[in-house]
Amino acid sequence: MNNANKIVAGFFFIWDTVILGITFLVSLYIFKDTGVQGLDWALFLGLVSIWFVIVKWRKLYFFDLNGDFSKRILNYLKSSAILVVVLGLVYLLFTFPPTFRKVVLSFSIGFPLIGIVTNFVILSIINRLKNNGGVGKNVLVTGQGEMVGRVNSYFKENPNKGYQVKGMVKYQNAPEPQLAGEESYIGDLDTMGDYLKENPVDEVIVAMPIQYSEEIKRILTTADYYGTRVRFVPDYQNLLGEECKVVRQGNMDMINVRQMPLDDKLSFFIKECFDWCFSSLILLMLSPLFFVIVLLIKLDSPGPAFYCPVRIGKGGKPFRVFKFRTMKENDNTGKASTVENDPRITKVGKFLRKYSIDELPQFANVFMGDMSVVGPRPHRSYLNEEFQRSVDKAMVRHYFKPGVTGWAQVSGWRGPTETAEQKEQRIAHDLWYLKNWSMKLDIKIIYLTIFGRKTHGTAF
Repeated sequence: MNNANKIVAGFFFIWDTVILGITFLVSLYIFKDTGVQGLDWALFLGLVSIWFVIVKWRKLYFFDLNGDFSKRILNYLKSSAILVVVLGLVYLLFTFPPTFRKVVLSFSIGFPLIGIVTNFVILSIINRLKNNGGVGKNVLVTGQGEMVGRVNSYFKENPNKGYQVKGMVKYQNAPEPQLAGEESYIGDLDTMGDYLKENPVDEVIVAMPIQYSEEIKRILTTADYYGTRVRFVPDYQNLLGEECKVVRQGNMDMINVRQMPLDDKLSFFIKECFDWCFSSLILLMLSPLFFVIVLLIKLDSPGPAFYCPVRIGKGGKPFRVFKFRTMKENDNTGKASTVENDPRITKVGKFLRKYSIDELPQFANVFMGDMSVVGPRPHRSYLNEEFQRSVDKAMVRHYFKPGVTGWAQVSGWRGPTETAEQKEQRIAHDLWYLKNWSMKLDIKIIYLTIFGRKTHGTAF
């Protein structure tokens, strides 16, 4: 953290400590008649210790003035909720005098409530100061073409980040006009030092291709002289995509070309646990229904009750997916896609397909570890190859397990993939899901799978 961030973080640390102490003393005053005693202070120190263990774990005081303040409020809410749960367990599991139990209960309600409200008010004031130029960083921007346009657009669209663009710096040999009005230019590389000398500038943002090394070195030399930090915006997103992340390994910078939320070990573990628990519950609860469906399929048409085609899963590995059989027959190649009013669909199969009941056995695939409850739907091998040829980044789907349901399906892109739009939208929705995964999103998709209008509209 820089000095400004450390000062603000220290302020919030002191502020929360003061609120904690006042809330405890008020609770003690209301419910205790004997005044402050040694045991009272032991209780106070215990409450303080619990709170600071929680905030240390949650990194509540790792503050960034240029970050999203709503995330801090959310983190404060989560930390407060953990505090309430811990104190609730202490309240239930341990025996204290009645007055002490009342103090703990009062503190559990009062401290989080006052803390959240006051933090919100203070953050709102800081945010307003940032937007009015009272807090934040003054920056100069130099670069050319699309890169500098992207930087300018970001700062313009995100004033809450606290960056105040004071102007643009021209440089010679620019291959194309820079994307800014002439009134925003403060000079060129020769006069940039004069501007830094006379004006408070915290950072210079350099957004130019790496081949302009001489110009970049001049900027660094000038900025170093006046103690101004430099940030370099590398031009690799057009080649590698927006989900890249730069990581430091020793003295080297490496770019993770595909950095997804589920690459985080904790997030992956949470999703795996949810998949196993949810699939176990579904299989247990629906086993009587499975028995009835198997019986109906057998009575409706000859053949096995289950259909187990090969699909492509995580890492491009094939696996057999379990489905209730809904057709009288299938072609030997497995390339005949289902069409509307397909004569091969049985009477029972028509009902099963309409409500996606034929997919329920795939929870066995989830339980076995081949699939996830939510994820991109698995494709046949030939269809996978078709997507690979026609849709950019389609194979990014293989980074994670396929799902019983997915974002594309609940968004209305289930069913045929005959047109270019259908293919592109299917993949676009799958990739959006992988880039924006959260447990909350998984729950939303499960809900929309059951109750959403778009989910079953393209089923036949």
